[in-house]
Amino acid sequence: MTHGYAPATPPRSTLVVTAHAGDFVWRAGGAIALAASRGEKVTIACLTFGERGESAKAWREGKNLEEIKAIRREEAEKAAATLGAEVRFFDAGDYPLVATAELTDQLVAVYRETQPDVVLTHPVEDPYNGDHPAANRMALEARVLAQAIGYPGPGEIIGAPPVFYFEPHQPEMSGFKPEVLLDITEVWETKRKAMECLGAQQHLWDYYTDLAVRRGVQLKRNAGPNLGLAHKTMAEAYMRPYPQIAKELA
Repeated sequence: MTHGYAPATPPRSTLVVTAHAGDFVWRAGGAIALAASRGEKVTIACLTFGERGESAKAWREGKNLEEIKAIRREEAEKAAATLGAEVRFFDAGDYPLVATAELTDQLVAVYRETQPDVVLTHPVEDPYNGDHPAANRMALEARVLAQAIGYPGPGEIIGAPPVFYFEPHQPEMSGFKPEVLLDITEVWETKRKAMECLGAQQHLWDYYTDLAVRRGVQLKRNAGPNLGLAHKTMAEAYMRPYPQIAKELA
């Protein structure tokens, strides 16, 4: 008599596609830390180091381009490790980040390798930073191409993982609506530690702390009094570009 053993179910996979080295921390650090805390695999595709447009402090200190790239790489690696994620750098150059077929093809390979259950990326609009919409376009296009059996490249095709847009720096000017409020209270200290890895953008530490407080207030207001939420609830906001699939309304 033989006994069959079912193959182990792979852990859930989250793919985060960001334009710059710091974006994944400010905007989705809580979601990343939550997923990692549940034993899920989180992969961050970081298209640029943010070396030109998001490293003013280092430029003022007299650093050159390659030195700044090295600084931002080290900061992002430390932040990703703090959150429990893997970060991959594409060094595509920022300000401007140019959407190319080659870069999109590289993202297709990442989609097929990681087989994401969830995708996090920038929203479509950001009038203050064209790199963010460029990253969005490539993230969405690669997601579709990675589903096509006839599209060349290694790896198995993917399904249609749900996409969540994380909050831009200027939400009111970017058409952003907080459709999903994610409770990140239990991993807030982890996110804050990851934020503090980004010394090149220290001016944003308190801004994104305050934002998490405000979104936490909104979460509690919408959740009602019976969920046992912490007195000080911290949250992140997301939008959904595609319909939510459900068998019941909840």
